[in-house]
Amino acid sequence: MSTSDDAKRAVGLAAAALVEDGMTLGLGTGSTTAFVLEALGRRVQDDGLRVAGVPTSVAAERLARRHGIPVLSLADLGLDTLPTSQAPLDLALDGADEVGPGGALIKGRGAAHVREKVVAALAARFVVLVDASKEVDRLGTAMPVPVEVLPFAEPAVARALRGLGAEPELRMGERKDGPVVTDQGLWVLDARFPGIDDPAALASALDAIPGVLGHGLFLGLATDVLVGEADGHVRHRVV
Repeated sequence: MSTSDDAKRAVGLAAAALVEDGMTLGLGTGSTTAFVLEALGRRVQDDGLRVAGVPTSVAAERLARRHGIPVLSLADLGLDTLPTSQAPLDLALDGADEVGPGGALIKGRGAAHVREKVVAALAARFVVLVDASKEVDRLGTAMPVPVEVLPFAEPAVARALRGLGAEPELRMGERKDGPVVTDQGLWVLDARFPGIDDPAALASALDAIPGVLGHGLFLGLATDVLVGEADGHVRHRVV
């Protein structure tokens, strides 16, 4: 196992330890949250932990079921009967591609960022799980911002992204001919910026582009960041 995997496993175990009996969870997508689901599955099977989770992707759902974690849909949460001030999820656990100042995030290398943002926004506590390499002083310095788009609108959205100072690139499948297709049947443009000075302004500009379903800037959502080190130490940042 690589040192990166050691860090991911450490932070995954720390995240799983935050889960309490009876919680309703948001289950993220990606290599780090895979360690969380594995650890939660052991607690469900060995300790009788009673939890259920809303997966953020088809892949996360399949992995949760494999580990014996009961899964829910948003419809199962009874959102129409809950006060809007009440968070229907106790805890959401997910990774990130960059963590910047104030807990601002870039997510979406797994192309699940739109569902991940919906689930994170429904959680009373959103805990982000990363290894130390994901911490940056300025968002956009290492990773592009994924933008999920209607296939029909891709040329127009790419043009708008260039107008915002980005170099957009259509994400292509690694083991298939053609673009990556999200769980919504849409495409992903990876918009590379020369650093992002005002994430909030950029998020608003991206949201306003016709043909964009969502983007990978997560602002004001994270409550905690768990940072795994290669030696197994985990730092806990409260946002």
